[in-house]
Amino acid sequence: MAPPVCRLHCLLKRAQKLLLCLGIAYLMAGSVLLLQRSAVRIAQPNLPPSLSLVAPPTTLRMAGLGVRARSRWAAVQPAESKAGRHWPASQNLAVHRLHRRWFHSLLPESPEQRATVRGRSGRQKGTYMGCFLHNASERALGGTMLYDLRKMTSSLCQDTCSESGYQFAGLEYGAECHCGNRICSPRVPEEDCSLVCRSERGSPCGGVGRLSIYKVEEQLPGHRRLRNVHRRGCFELPRSTISTFPIHSLQSNLTAQACVETCTDKELPLAVFKEPRCFCTWMSSLFSLNRQSDNQWCAGNRTGASTSVESTGNNHFQVYHTPVLDSRCKERMFLPQRSNSLVALSSFPGAGNTWVRHLIELVTGYYTGSFYFDGTLYNRGFKGEKDYWKSGRSICVKTHESGQKEIEMFDSAILLIRNPYRSLVAEFNRKCAGHLGHATAAQWKSKEWPEFVSSYAPWWASHALSWLKFGRRLLVVHYEELQRSLLPQLRLITAFLNVTMTEERLLCAQSNQDGHFKRSGAQRPSFDPFTPDMKQTIDSFIHTVDQALQSRNFSRIPQEYLPR
Repeated sequence: MAPPVCRLHCLLKRAQKLLLCLGIAYLMAGSVLLLQRSAVRIAQPNLPPSLSLVAPPTTLRMAGLGVRARSRWAAVQPAESKAGRHWPASQNLAVHRLHRRWFHSLLPESPEQRATVRGRSGRQKGTYMGCFLHNASERALGGTMLYDLRKMTSSLCQDTCSESGYQFAGLEYGAECHCGNRICSPRVPEEDCSLVCRSERGSPCGGVGRLSIYKVEEQLPGHRRLRNVHRRGCFELPRSTISTFPIHSLQSNLTAQACVETCTDKELPLAVFKEPRCFCTWMSSLFSLNRQSDNQWCAGNRTGASTSVESTGNNHFQVYHTPVLDSRCKERMFLPQRSNSLVALSSFPGAGNTWVRHLIELVTGYYTGSFYFDGTLYNRGFKGEKDYWKSGRSICVKTHESGQKEIEMFDSAILLIRNPYRSLVAEFNRKCAGHLGHATAAQWKSKEWPEFVSSYAPWWASHALSWLKFGRRLLVVHYEELQRSLLPQLRLITAFLNVTMTEERLLCAQSNQDGHFKRSGAQRPSFDPFTPDMKQTIDSFIHTVDQALQSRNFSRIPQEYLPR
C-alpha cells in the first residue's frame, strides 16, 4: 500500500503547484487588463499633451523629432515617430474616412470620453446649434479649416473662427475645425456627433462626416479683430463692372473696416471700398497686380481704419482681402504623377521653413513633404509630413540636414537663409515652447541659452556653406526678402519648382500669407539676450557666409544682418 499512497501524495503536490501557478497567471492577466483600461484616466500634469498619445503602430519606427542631435539640446524634444510607410492617396470618400478612423484609433479613448448630449459642459462660450451633416456633397460650413489632432477644443475653434470673421464654428472627427457664416446642410441626430475634442472632455466634437456647430460670441460692428486682412491696392473700376458685383452696401460714415466686416459676413474674399459704398466680390483678373493704379488716386483710406475717409479718385476703389479663404485656395493634393526629381527646401532651424512651406502649398496647390515626421505640423494640416520623403509625391521636401551625403540625395534645393540672430531666437522659442510659443524670461537667463548659442551658431554657418558647396542646383531665398517682396519671390520659387502659377493661386498666397503657422511677434525678451562675445562670433559667421554667396554669384545677405 505504501507505493500507491506515495504516488497519490506526489500527484496532489503537483496539482497544488499547478493551481498556484494558474492563480498567479490569472491575477497578473487581470492586473494588466485593469491597468490598460485605466491608463487613460491617469493624470499626467507634468507632461506635455503630446506625450499622452499611445505608441504608434508597429509599422512606424521611432526617431527624433525635427533635426538630428548635434548637442544635448537636440534631446530636449520628445521623441516622435518617423513614418516608414505612408497612407495611399485616395479620392474615394469612404477610404478617406477609413484613414481618419484608423488615425484616431491610435489615440487613447475611454467610455467617458464619448460625448453625451445631455451632459454638456456649461463652460462653453458661444451657443451650441446642434449636429449637422458635412460630407463631400453637402458641406455644413464652407469657410476656412484648422487641424489640431491633439489640442483641439471648442473654445480654440470658436476663437479661430471669430478672429477670421466667421459667425459659426464646427468641429469634426474630434480634431478638425471648420468655419462659416451660413449653415448649408440639414440637421442630423445628436448621436451622430459622438466624438469629443481631444483636449476637452464632455464637449461634442462632431463625428464621421458630421459637424458639432457653435455660434460664436458676437462682437459689436467695428470692434471685431480680424486676422489676415490685407490691402490689395488701388484699382480703377468702371460702373459697368462694379454693377456686376454680387454684394453692394451703401451707408453714411462707412469705414474700410466696416466694409471688410460686411464682405466677411457674406463669405466673399474681396472688399471694394469707396465711401459711402462697399462692394463684395470674388478674386478675378480685374484685380491683378499689373492693373493697379497709383495710390494717390485712393489717398486717405487705410486698412482697418476706424474713422471715415473719402477717396479722392473718381472711379478708383480701395481693395482689401478679407479673412475669407477662396474655395480654390483650400484645394491641396499630392502630385498627380510621382516625380523622379527630389527638391529640398533646406534651412537652418528657426529660419521660417514652416512658413515658406505654407506659402508654397498655397501658391502651387501641392503638399510639401518632410525628411522628418513632426506630429505637431501634421496635426495642423501639413499632410505631407506623414508621407515618405522619397515618395516623389510632394512638391518639395523640408530638411535641416547639412551633411554631404544627405545633400547629394537631392537633385535640387531651395536654400532658405535667415538672419542668424532671429533664427537662433526662433529656434530657442520652439525648443522651449513649441512651434507657436515663446520662451520665458527665466529660460532666456538660464545657462541653457549660452550653451544653445555656442552649439547652434556654428551650425547656422556650416549649414549654408555645405549646401553652397555640395548642392547640385540651388535657388537661394532670403527670408527677409520674402517678407518684403512676397509676390516676386514666390514667382521665383514656383519657376524653380517648374510649376505653372495662376493669378488666383497668387492671390491665395497673398491674402492668407500668415496662416495659422507663424509665431506672433509679441512676447519677445525685454532685453538683448546676445552678449558681446556672442555677437562677435555670430558676426564672423555672417561675413563668412556672405563671402561664400558672393563667390557663387548668389544674392548676398541683406544689409540688416549687420553693417558692412
